[in-house]
Amino acid sequence: MCLEFIFSLENLSGSVALITSIIGLFPQVYKSYITKSTEDISMIMLANYLVCSVAWIIHGLYTSSKFVIYSNIVGTVLSIISILQKVIYDKNSRRSIKI
Repeated sequence: MCLEFIFSLENLSGSVALITSIIGLFPQVYKSYITKSTEDISMIMLANYLVCSVAWIIHGLYTSSKFVIYSNIVGTVLSIISILQKVIYDKNSRRSIKI
């Protein structure tokens, strides 16, 4: 019974969702942190990703789907970090340009 649970379609697809949520924004968060640049990243895309993740969390709560909840919590955290990076780094890059 334990192996059936581990290899169920729900758990497999949920694990894939969790991993791809991390893969989705983590490389961008890391690159932005290293380069301190986010000028080429769309704020609309980041805001959309945040709204989408929050909506999926709400859906996951109503359907009691732990994988939907967990994977989108990761997505929400990463999108908030990306939005903060965008605000901070774009503001800093405007300060460094003296006209």
